Amino acid sequence: MIIYPAIDLRGGQCVRLLQGDFNQTTVYSDAPLETAKKWASCGASWLHLVDLDGARQEAGDNRAIICDIAGKLSIPVQTGGGIRTMGDIDELISHGVSRVILGTIAVENPDFVAEAVKAYDDKIAVGIDAKDGFAAVSGWEAVSKWKAVELAKLMKKNGVKHIIYTDIATDGMLTGPNLAAMTEMVAAFGEGVIASGGVGTLEDLKALTKTGVSGAIVGKALYTGSVDLTAAVQLEQEDASC
Repeated sequence: MIIYPAIDLRGGQCVRLLQGDFNQTTVYSDAPLETAKKWASCGASWLHLVDLDGARQEAGDNRAIICDIAGKLSIPVQTGGGIRTMGDIDELISHGVSRVILGTIAVENPDFVAEAVKAYDDKIAVGIDAKDGFAAVSGWEAVSKWKAVELAKLMKKNGVKHIIYTDIATDGMLTGPNLAAMTEMVAAFGEGVIASGGVGTLEDLKALTKTGVSGAIVGKALYTGSVDLTAAVQLEQEDASC
């Protein structure tokens, strides 16, 4: 199980939201590149970057920051938020991003995902953010008619090999991931599910390995110190050797 340290960008700063609420934002750093380098120096094998302003279709410099990080970091980067056209995808990949995460557009236009996968194969992932079992869109501020599990099945048919599955209720709470939901998603999608939301301890990561997810995103827990990234990476390596 790969550990993905997360950097959520809002207004060029590293922030965390509580359950996706933009009115409950905590700023942890105003130096995203230095934060990215810090996580890489701790042994992380991937970095997870989110453009929160882009997800809400708001203007900002986050895209430039993401491209800068991807170009300078020694580890691969996956990113999502506000990616709605092939031009967006082309720009990010041309600047060194290894995996582009499609969110709202996957709900609004599933055929676009199939087109993107045809062009970029496993460099395309889909982010499914669930609120009461249904996929949320537009920075989690609206809920679609799609059940998260059914959307995942459609994405698999469209050739998607990776999904990032977030349980919004647990996001930023540090109270543990929704293990039942993750297990259900793995059963529906198969390999390639990356879990997001709720990780607050190393024990949470150990519990996630039993659900069959291929990766786990860790955000707030790293910034508060409740999870030590070096120790989490060690856990990843031990899991890989089993």
